[in-house]
Amino acid sequence: MKAFLILEDGTVFTGSSIGSPREVISEIIFNTSMTGYLEVLTDPSYAGQAVVMTYPLIGNYGICHEDMESLKPWPDGYIVRELSRIPSNFRSGDTLQHFLNEHNIPGISGIDTRALTKILREKGTMNGMITTDEGYDLDEAILRMKTYSVTGVVEKTTCREKYLLPGNGKRVALLDLGAKRNIARSLQERGCEVTVYPALTKAEEILSSCPDGIMLSNGPGDPKECVRVIEEIKKLYESNVPIFAICLGHQLMALAAGADTHKLKYGHRGGNHPVKDLETGRVYISSQNHGYVVDVDTMDPAVAVPAFVNVNDGTNEGLKYTGKNIFTVQYHPEACPGPQDSSYLFDRFIKMMEVGK
Repeated sequence: MKAFLILEDGTVFTGSSIGSPREVISEIIFNTSMTGYLEVLTDPSYAGQAVVMTYPLIGNYGICHEDMESLKPWPDGYIVRELSRIPSNFRSGDTLQHFLNEHNIPGISGIDTRALTKILREKGTMNGMITTDEGYDLDEAILRMKTYSVTGVVEKTTCREKYLLPGNGKRVALLDLGAKRNIARSLQERGCEVTVYPALTKAEEILSSCPDGIMLSNGPGDPKECVRVIEEIKKLYESNVPIFAICLGHQLMALAAGADTHKLKYGHRGGNHPVKDLETGRVYISSQNHGYVVDVDTMDPAVAVPAFVNVNDGTNEGLKYTGKNIFTVQYHPEACPGPQDSSYLFDRFIKMMEVGK
């Protein structure tokens, strides 16, 4: 079946429909990972977005359900150059085409994703529409796209109620802002008992359980929209409990501490982004997925100082809070399928909890 990707600037790509034939309007973003398409699809941080994969062949190793980062896929749409219809992997339990259909996710294949990515890099992230309607009205579609915005996605992706993941070591409270499974798994591998809390949980409830440490997870959307969450994080900041925050959690902690954030032109999404540790000078290859960044110039150095920087564009990749047992990073040290260069940050968090006691 023929399908069309229409961008907000009027550009139209024609390809073949994959997944659900339903029509969708979403924010169009691109990911530069060469592997890990299932982890991308099941990362809650993509809620409200349609993902363009820049690697040209997707689906070649099928769907390995045990690699999923959440119980379901979250993107509104999926855009690829070539979809592999016949996977080759002894672990594969499904095809990507069936997986998209099963979860009602529309997509398009057979388009020039390199040309599409160049448009997004030059003009910035924009909204788009995936449709199988050959009689679409371009002007009407553009009008609808211009009114679309990503809202309410943290509430959409967070868990509905708190739950416990067993362990014999440190007790960690994980605030689920749209968390990937591997955050809790990385903590459990280090012996931690992890209690996962919904995003809108009151700080008093978290602190009343006397955790050894608090983890703020990744998540989707504009951090400034999370007004209620920021108010609770301010209370967590004032406590003496060690805190480690990733991605959206990093941004929300910065906002709670008085800094500002802004939207990047086209974001950082992929498994090959270099970040520099400003203390050691060492560069790590990181996995990233974010469209917003902390404005370090708006952060009082008496409150926090930059700890990591993006080697490509100089944007902030982490903060160390002055006089507090708090450190935060913009990238993903829990990344699956990798890179795992920065998984040591979980060990740093464990040591911080031990010193805190």
